[in-house]
Amino acid sequence: MTDQNDFIEPDPVIIDAHSDGSPDPVFNAQPGLSQSEESTLAMFAHLGILLNLVTGLLGLLPPLIIYFAYKDRSRYVAYQALQALVFQGVFFFGAAILAGIAWALSALLTIVLVGLCGFPIALLLTLIPIGALIYAIVAAVDTYHHRDFKYWLVGDWVRETYEG
Repeated sequence: MTDQNDFIEPDPVIIDAHSDGSPDPVFNAQPGLSQSEESTLAMFAHLGILLNLVTGLLGLLPPLIIYFAYKDRSRYVAYQALQALVFQGVFFFGAAILAGIAWALSALLTIVLVGLCGFPIALLLTLIPIGALIYAIVAAVDTYHHRDFKYWLVGDWVRETYEG
């Protein structure tokens, strides 16, 4: 890969020095994550989309929780979790709304027989969340193998926002 490898390197140990009135500071070390831990957390962030199949909404929770819990410990995990969150919000739910609108319009227009032309379009739009699910599983597998995964259209925007 190119210069993007710098982005996925594990973060160093974070040391926070406190002074509680005594002349000697207290050091609390918050260790960085191992590559295996980073890969596993990134995978779970992407696989959160599976919860949408059962609950409809809760698929956004795993990447959101992982992002806030690990954003200070691993840039790689934070980037992958934020990317999964944006991807799920935009593609999965946006496509579901479009499919619902298409089904409603098709149902209304079926009364006039012209709506039958809208049926294939509604069917195709229904397949978009399934495609998003498959794409998220590919992202989970890639991140589990610690390969920097970037969603189409979403990845560059999230990276610019995260690094900016």
